[in-house]
Amino acid sequence: MNSSSLYTIDDVSFAYDTALVLKEISLQLHTGKFYGIVGPNGCGKTTFLDLLIGNRVPQSGSISFLDCPLPSYRRRDLAHSISLVPQEFDTGFGYTVEEVVLMGRHPYIKRFGSPSPEDWDHVNRAMETIGINDLRNRYTNELSGGQKQRAVVARALAQNTDVLIFDEATSSLDVKYTLQIFNVAGKLVKKDNRTVIAVIHNLNLAAAYCDEIIFMKDGRIHQHGKTTTIMTPEIILEVFGVTTEVSHDPFSQVHQISFQYWD
Repeated sequence: MNSSSLYTIDDVSFAYDTALVLKEISLQLHTGKFYGIVGPNGCGKTTFLDLLIGNRVPQSGSISFLDCPLPSYRRRDLAHSISLVPQEFDTGFGYTVEEVVLMGRHPYIKRFGSPSPEDWDHVNRAMETIGINDLRNRYTNELSGGQKQRAVVARALAQNTDVLIFDEATSSLDVKYTLQIFNVAGKLVKKDNRTVIAVIHNLNLAAAYCDEIIFMKDGRIHQHGKTTTIMTPEIILEVFGVTTEVSHDPFSQVHQISFQYWD
């Protein structure tokens, strides 16, 4: 797998008004890897993703994407390279699932233009991959939260970008569809050399799918490295304040994390 520089984050800090949320973050991310971002609620994970997609600008420091300053890109050009699956997506009323998935092709369609056969091909393949063809003509306000979220994942696949960013994208899905989406994302990384950067709530999912883990705490990068190296009881205790046991399957190279509870 070829790996080259994707993001260079240099001494980045960000504040909402006077509340400092991210503090002096420096990080190098490379292509062709599955990154998991984990940490307690309120530690700055979603804000960090907002900076990576250009929705927010650092208060200090800099972010480069493919060796160019992130602010130098036009929004449409970034949309050709980066797609986002948010935790929540308000489609409002009046959109069918097919129309939501087609939104992923908007960066490629000229103003006042119509979708091309290639656009429809991407839409159909994305819906087939996620298994929502039967929902094609359903309106989003008629769907469950999980069904709507699967449509949003399909939208990101239809966008056909080299970078996919997930912000707890499977939090509303049951186990079956969570694993389906992580399997799809993992195959894109391994077979197509794409990059996935995902905020993940479930540590066992992060351990099973991610090449590298970024532990965040109090707005800082607490630890970053290969999953097999840093997914340890000591680091989990430092970041989350819970005691765990971490076992390693030498055949699947997957960690299994069990939590110890107390009254």
